[in-house]
Amino acid sequence: MSSPQASALDDEFSAIVGNDNVMTSEIDRYAYSYDAAVLDPVMPGIVVRPTTSEVLGRVVKFCHDNGLPLTVRGAGTNLSGGTIPHPGGVVVLTNGLNRILEINEEDLYAVVEPGVVTAAFAQEVARRGLFYPPDPGSQTVSTLGGNVAENAGGLRGLKYGVTKDYVMGMEFWDVHGNLIRSGSRTVKSVTGYNLHGLMVASEGTLGVFDKIILKLIPPPQAARSMMAVFDSITSASETVAAIIAAKIVPATLEMMDNFTIRTVDNFRKAGLPTDAAALLLIEVDGHPGQVADEAARVEEICHRQGARELKVANDTTERNTIWQARRDALPALAKLKPTCVLEDATVPRSKIPAMIAALGEISTKFNLTIGTFGHAGDGNLHPTILTDKRDKAEWQRVEHAVEEIFDRALALGGTLSGEHGIGLAKRGFLIKELGQATLDYTAKLKKAVDPKNILNPKKMEG
Repeated sequence: MSSPQASALDDEFSAIVGNDNVMTSEIDRYAYSYDAAVLDPVMPGIVVRPTTSEVLGRVVKFCHDNGLPLTVRGAGTNLSGGTIPHPGGVVVLTNGLNRILEINEEDLYAVVEPGVVTAAFAQEVARRGLFYPPDPGSQTVSTLGGNVAENAGGLRGLKYGVTKDYVMGMEFWDVHGNLIRSGSRTVKSVTGYNLHGLMVASEGTLGVFDKIILKLIPPPQAARSMMAVFDSITSASETVAAIIAAKIVPATLEMMDNFTIRTVDNFRKAGLPTDAAALLLIEVDGHPGQVADEAARVEEICHRQGARELKVANDTTERNTIWQARRDALPALAKLKPTCVLEDATVPRSKIPAMIAALGEISTKFNLTIGTFGHAGDGNLHPTILTDKRDKAEWQRVEHAVEEIFDRALALGGTLSGEHGIGLAKRGFLIKELGQATLDYTAKLKKAVDPKNILNPKKMEG
């Protein structure tokens, strides 16, 4: 933007959102030029912060009328570059739209604005004796709007599903400033197209969320957590497949390899068995009788598959220790090297052993340190490459390794992303999974609802 044009736009935005909600300084704009992906920052031209629904709609319409690229941003925890703005574009912050509008304890739903922080919402719901299961690793800072835009998952995805399974409906702004409604507060609703389903995982490319209706459920009455210790990562991965094959669906079924175990124990001094080749962290929940039965069956399967030890949490403190160890995996690994590349290629659950073997081969082939952990029960592994992006030769090997990780996952019937999204980071790989016809169809949909291509341009474009 030229200086006179920028000044005029500043004035226009100030008239819409108020002077205090317009940020134009270089330091402010730089703060919103990147997200949690390992990608170069891109400076926006301006950052605005609407604080009411009506103002949000006016901002969207103004951007469309003036052909200004618009990127909506929650907390910026996105791991695929989905909230990196278009050069010189507009960043629209949602942290001023952070109200829980309704929690209906009788009909089991809530209505929220997009800027509500996930963990704060889950805590408020729990205070009412209800349960909102999606629990992305970034939940203490991530927002519900961002969770919906990326279809965030989490540790409980195996049994309870991911964000899309809790979106009953929403209101969102189209580029012309019209408020679009889809879904309802009822358990059943087949009125009109499933537009709110289309908006889930759309990464801000089709509309701007205004209000979201979320399903709530009763909390489980009981839970039992356990840690299974293995001397072989192959045995651990085969145990995952065996548990699922036995028609047992734990609330969580997580895996950590030896490198991750040692790193986490050094980080937290959690008393983990650092000589173990792999750990499975398992929790079953539900009715007390069901929990006792399933826990016993899981223990039997783990021992049959070669677990050398199985530790069962005896109280809340021990349970929390188990799950804190899993949540520490990423921050612990991230401390080891300047650059941490966290991937989430996902395969059918029965293919976990094959994917684990493939990751070992890729680590050796490209001479890279890869720590592997993740939601093994739903096939969603997080191979984490520790590197230094400033080392050009090593970074080139990292890029080749990432491509091979995707290729191996797809060859096993998997997908490019289980929960992190496509954004900028993976858009070049879309054609491998979806094919050109699908990309063309998607482009036609995008052009129909966003003819000027202002909504988060370049994201998810193959």
